[in-house]
Amino acid sequence: MADYDLIVIGSGPGGYVCAIRAAQLGMKVAVVEQMKTYGGTCLNIGCIPSKALLHASEMFEEAGHGLAKLGVKVGTPELDLPGMMTHKDEVIDANVSGVAFLFKKNKIDGHKGVGRILSPGQVEVKPDEGEATVLNTKTIVIATGSDSMPLPGVEIDEKKVVTSTGALELEAVPGHLLIVGAGVIGLELGSVWGRLGAKVTVVEFLDRIVPGIDGDIAKQFQRILKKQGMDFKLSSKVTGVTEADGGLSVSVEPAAGGDAETIAADIVLVSIGRRPYTEGLGLAEAGVEMDERGRVKTDAHYKTSVDGVYAIGDVIAGPMLAHKAEDEGVAVAEILAGQAGHVNYGVIPNVVYTMPEVASVGQTEEELKAAGIAYNVGKFPFTANGRARAMNMTEGMVKMLADKKTDRLLGAHIVGFGAGEMIHEAAVLMEFGGSAEDLARTCHAHPTMSEAVKEAALAVDKRALHM
Repeated sequence: MADYDLIVIGSGPGGYVCAIRAAQLGMKVAVVEQMKTYGGTCLNIGCIPSKALLHASEMFEEAGHGLAKLGVKVGTPELDLPGMMTHKDEVIDANVSGVAFLFKKNKIDGHKGVGRILSPGQVEVKPDEGEATVLNTKTIVIATGSDSMPLPGVEIDEKKVVTSTGALELEAVPGHLLIVGAGVIGLELGSVWGRLGAKVTVVEFLDRIVPGIDGDIAKQFQRILKKQGMDFKLSSKVTGVTEADGGLSVSVEPAAGGDAETIAADIVLVSIGRRPYTEGLGLAEAGVEMDERGRVKTDAHYKTSVDGVYAIGDVIAGPMLAHKAEDEGVAVAEILAGQAGHVNYGVIPNVVYTMPEVASVGQTEEELKAAGIAYNVGKFPFTANGRARAMNMTEGMVKMLADKKTDRLLGAHIVGFGAGEMIHEAAVLMEFGGSAEDLARTCHAHPTMSEAVKEAALAVDKRALHM
């Protein structure tokens, strides 16, 4: 007789949400986690601690440069980096404790240690100390997330050459921070340390930043970051990092080939993407098929090639986003309960939590062109928004993309203050198959930043009122 109806390996956003939903549906559930606390990368060393430092550094920047413009004199702010790190750690503690509480509330058993699939119905749990135990279950869900991608030829020590994990634990503001990769994580952490006083240089292999983001938005975003002091070396690659004169010497070459240059840096952050974390799970031995990128292969219902074994989140195909993993966790729990669990992959928001934020949902203009879809574009700048002016937050714009024939909203893209919150009205509209006209005729409170979303929808039909 099985000990459990479901064992989830991994307690990140996908894993813990899957476990909670399954418990709500009447299953007896256990979670296996190798970290000392629950919450996975996101809560412990990723999304949550980075947002704590982003907000704290934004407040430091605002105190030093923003408040005077509003008629508030506070003098020159003093950085208390240990205090800022304490804030970050307290935020982590509160969140991981919250997950532990939810497990207790939903009668979910937690097993600390490395989980390994012995067979479709058995999971071995090997703790840091003591003997391994074997748990029996009807179903297994793999939710082990992802890990930082290494840069060939560059050794990570998490002291001077760091991943996002080390970049969240620096004991002093670096004089010069060099970031390898102009993706979301690198730009977020670069903006943190840049606001606190570091010189920041970003080296990117491609000829643009934030690949996958709409081109118009990415260009404006880069201009804003450059104005904030971030330096970019695009179409370039880092080919080596060595210690020199107490710091680091970084070799940078053109991506297309050519002469290398040497850049001195104090800290190098390697942020070139993430890869599925499947180490030690026993997947090959269990017969679980993987794809060419090391991801677990699943069908439309998250089932792997092995009966009774499912997978969600960063270990399977799709964007590596916590909220995507959460929705998949709910979906697979409901499927296992005989319900119709489903995720709409066409409406998954994406946010870059810099200042200002960048947010998007749906298709980009480049994707629509590649697919041969006829579309209309509506844009509205925050410089024409009354609330943005009142707050000195006029950088950025809203961009809407709608089907040329039906007016159905196909994509929404925002760079600006509060973009990560505003994007959801477009997401809800798209879930219901709504049109730009629907959004344009929805009354928006005045004065709000969200009025720019309405104006962009009006601009799709070339009838913006305030531009």
